Amino acid sequence: MAGQDDQIIIIKKKKGGHGGHHGGAWKVAYADFVTAMMALFIVLWLLSSSEEVQKAVGGYFQDPTGSGKLMGSTMSGSGEGLPIKETDMDQLKEKIEKALQEKPEFQALRKNVQIFVTGEGLRIELLENDKGMFFQSGSALPTEAGANLVAMLAQELGKLPNNVFLEGHTDAKPFSSENGYSNWELSADRANAARRIMMDNGLRRDQVTQVRGFADQRLRDPKDPYSPLNRRISLIVAYLQPSPRSTDSQTKTNHVSSAGDKDHGSHSTPQNTTQNAAPNNQNSPQPPPHNPQNSH
Repeated sequence: MAGQDDQIIIIKKKKGGHGGHHGGAWKVAYADFVTAMMALFIVLWLLSSSEEVQKAVGGYFQDPTGSGKLMGSTMSGSGEGLPIKETDMDQLKEKIEKALQEKPEFQALRKNVQIFVTGEGLRIELLENDKGMFFQSGSALPTEAGANLVAMLAQELGKLPNNVFLEGHTDAKPFSSENGYSNWELSADRANAARRIMMDNGLRRDQVTQVRGFADQRLRDPKDPYSPLNRRISLIVAYLQPSPRSTDSQTKTNHVSSAGDKDHGSHSTPQNTTQNAAPNNQNSPQPPPHNPQNSH
């Protein structure tokens, strides 16, 4: 019996094996969780953002291809987007040029539309030709093609918070009229005609802040004062903040304003002179009947 009590008992324990590989299901669940958290933080950021940022983000999702990312809206979208500052003017230039290329009715006008960035902002110039591409010869009445182009530009510029300036220019050929109607009135009336079209096609009432009539004081081709390229309408999309490059441009504007005031015997600025020359002013010379001999 004593020998049995001293017997060594060996107990073998089997280690339980794993129930097989769990797979990657947990990775999918974790990825879903991270995505949900990211979406939550984006929503919280949007709720705390300004209205302009919210419109810009909404405009992007309306046009995921990216053509509307410049201003937070598509070419035909609605709502104004982020302000167009100096660094965005080149993008706005490309956007308008692309719109001209995509519309077949404007193909014949492309060579007469010049777009470039200046110290004041983005300048869009509609250059006339011998036959009168945008305005009837010697008249402030726009052609059908000219009115359609100005209306299209108004639809795009009306989405911006930026102010717009309008300028009218003529060549150096004297305007033949018996009632004193001159290049000053013609340039102002054409700029005002463009303003009215733009106001009827998307531009806000307070968006146009200056209408200028320069007559032949700012020739595009000084070597040929009678060139039809000197007859033009200029649309300027102004910077929201003053640009350092605008100093020289403003100096030239004041110089031309002083020259024009001396001729008219007043001390008003070019934009005031333009408004006084509008057709509604009874003291201003009225436009003469259309005369084909006037090639302005």
